[in-house]
Amino acid sequence: MSAVPRHTFIEDVHALLIGTSFIAVGLTLLKAAGLVTGGIAGIALIISYLGGWPVGVVFFLLNLPFYVFAQRALGWVFMLKTLATNVLLTVLTLALPHWLTLQGVNPIFAAVFGGTIIGMGILALARHRSSVGGIGVLGLWLQEKHGISAGKVQMATDVLVVGAAFMVVSFDKLLLSILSAVALSVVIIANHKPGRYAGY
Repeated sequence: MSAVPRHTFIEDVHALLIGTSFIAVGLTLLKAAGLVTGGIAGIALIISYLGGWPVGVVFFLLNLPFYVFAQRALGWVFMLKTLATNVLLTVLTLALPHWLTLQGVNPIFAAVFGGTIIGMGILALARHRSSVGGIGVLGLWLQEKHGISAGKVQMATDVLVVGAAFMVVSFDKLLLSILSAVALSVVIIANHKPGRYAGY
């Protein structure tokens, strides 16, 4: 059996740019609709609503402890790519409000499309040995070392995070936030199964 071709440096850079852009747009949609999602992104949105801080900055700070875990569990290359991804995500979430003005967002569309596009961004990063940190790092490590689905880990933690959103959103928006988290996790569960992808 021939060796699997590895991604080139240019392919990795392209994937990190596109994946991070997807996540930034998804977070912008969710915030415009007053929704949250799962994982560290959801926690960052909750804190952003409570304190009024930029979601990208909160997201970066919350991820600081996970860089140490990423380096020890998955190596320096993964950690450095994850760090670069998070710096880029912080910059994009700060810049997007100046580039993209949303005057009205249907909350159902924001929940489904926002959650899905964040999931696609996370998938692109995972297939190029990167992540947005947080639960994604833990999920990838559990999948690679123990064969536990990263998507299922994501969904289990998302339940806890979205459940905490009752502090900052109304009941109808809480239900839509759950829909957003499900949309995100379905992308990962359906497309990032153990052993399916070996391009890195």
